Amino acid sequence: MRWALVKVSLAGTVMVVLAFAVPLGLVVKELARDRAFADAERQAAQIRPALAITTDRAQLERAVASTQAGETGRLAVHVPRTADGPHEAYAVGRPRADLRAVAAARRGRSLVAAVPGGYALLQPTALDPDAFAVVEVYVPHDAVDNGVTTSWMILTGVGLALVAGSVATADRLGQRLVRPAERLARAAVELGEGRLGVRVREDGPAELRAAAVAFNSMADDIVQLLAAERELAADLSHRLRTPLTVLRLNAASLGDGPAADQTRAAVDQLEREVDQLIRTAREESRSKPQPVLGCDASEVIRDRMAFWSALAEDEGRTVRLAGTGTPVRVPVARADLVAALDAMLGNVFRHTPEGTGFAVDVHHSKDAVIVLVSDAGPGIADPGAALRRGHGAGGAGSTGLGLDIVRRVAESTGGDVRIGRSVLGGAEVRVWLSLTGGARPRRRPRRGRARSLTARLRRPVINRHRCDP
Repeated sequence: MRWALVKVSLAGTVMVVLAFAVPLGLVVKELARDRAFADAERQAAQIRPALAITTDRAQLERAVASTQAGETGRLAVHVPRTADGPHEAYAVGRPRADLRAVAAARRGRSLVAAVPGGYALLQPTALDPDAFAVVEVYVPHDAVDNGVTTSWMILTGVGLALVAGSVATADRLGQRLVRPAERLARAAVELGEGRLGVRVREDGPAELRAAAVAFNSMADDIVQLLAAERELAADLSHRLRTPLTVLRLNAASLGDGPAADQTRAAVDQLEREVDQLIRTAREESRSKPQPVLGCDASEVIRDRMAFWSALAEDEGRTVRLAGTGTPVRVPVARADLVAALDAMLGNVFRHTPEGTGFAVDVHHSKDAVIVLVSDAGPGIADPGAALRRGHGAGGAGSTGLGLDIVRRVAESTGGDVRIGRSVLGGAEVRVWLSLTGGARPRRRPRRGRARSLTARLRRPVINRHRCDP
C-alpha cells in the first residue's frame, strides 16, 4: 500500500510538472527571443534619423559607429542607388545578410534572415517613395538564448523539488496507513501462535481503528472461551475421580496375584493421567511457547511395542518391528509421541479382527524420521475423513480423534501424515517427523495437549489383560 501510494503520487506529480514546465520553458525561450529582437529594433531605430537627413557615406559611417551595435560590428546600412541620385548603392558597416534578403526588405517589409552564427534583422527605411534603405542588425544565437538555459535549470530544479516533496508526503501518508495495518497483521500472527495477551493499539485511519477494536474484542472473547473450555475440561476430568475411587476399591479387594497387580497398576496409571489432565486444563496461558526437549524415537517405539505385544500375543496377532536399532532424537515430547503411537496401534486392535498381524517400520535420515504402521486388516475406506478431527467412522467406541492427534504431532515438526494400502493388504499409516525444524502450522498447544492426554486415558481401557508397567 505504501509503495502504491508513492507510485501514484509520483506519477501524478510528474504529469503536473510536465504539463506546466514544458509550456513554461517554451514561453521563456520565446520571451528571450522577443527580447533580443526588440533590442535589435531599438538599435535599428537609432540610425533612422540619420538616414532621414542624409545618405552621405561618411556621415552614415559616423552615425553607425556612434551606436552600441555599430561599435560591436553588429549594425550595417544598405543604401540603394537612386535614379537621380549622386551615388551608387553601397553598404555601411559589416553586412551579413545575403542580397536576396536585402532585396526583399527593400520592398518595404521587415524580415529576419538566418545568417551564420545567428540572425539578421532587416528594417526598411524610406528615402523617397521609390527607394528604401535597409538597416541590418545582427543578433547572435547567444543573445537569442540569453537566460533560457538558466531558466530551464530553475524550472527543472523546481519540478524535481515538487516531485521529491510529493513523494515524501505520500510516503509519510502511506506510513501512517501501513503501520497500523502491519501492527494488526503481527498481532494476528502472534494470536495464532498462542500469545493470547497480544492487543493492538487503536489508532490510525477510522477503518483501521475499527479493525483494531474488532481484533481486540475478538482476542478478549477467545481468552474467555479458552478459559471456559479449560474449566470445562477440568470439571469433566474431575468427574472421573468418582468411578476411579470405585475402581480402586474393587482392585484392592482382588487379593494377590499377577492379574490383581496389573489391575491396580492400571488404576494408578489412569489416576495419574486424570491428575495430569486437570493440571494441564487449569494452568495459565503461557506468554511464550515452551521449548520442546524431544525424545529418542527408537526407544519410545520399542517401549510401546513391548506394551502392545502382550495384548497382541493374547489375541493371536503376529507382530514385526524393524528399524529401531539406532537411537534417533525427534523434536517431539515423549508424552506426545507415546500418545501418537498408542493412537495408531490402538486403531489396529480396535478396527481389525483378532489374529490380524501388524508391523511397525522405522526409517530415518539426516532430515526426517518416517514411522510406518501397517496391518493386514480391511484397510481404511476414506483416508481423508480419517485424518479430519471427529470425522472418522470407526464404529462404536470411536471418537475420530486418534489420527488427528497423530497428524498434529507430525505437523508440529513440519511433517505430515499419509494413509494408504500396506504390503500386508490392509491400511498403512505413514508418519513423517521432520528433523530440520521446518515451518510449523500455527495451532493451540493447549487443546492438542488435552487431546493427547485423552488418548492416553484410553490405553488402559483397550488393554483388558495387561497394563503399562
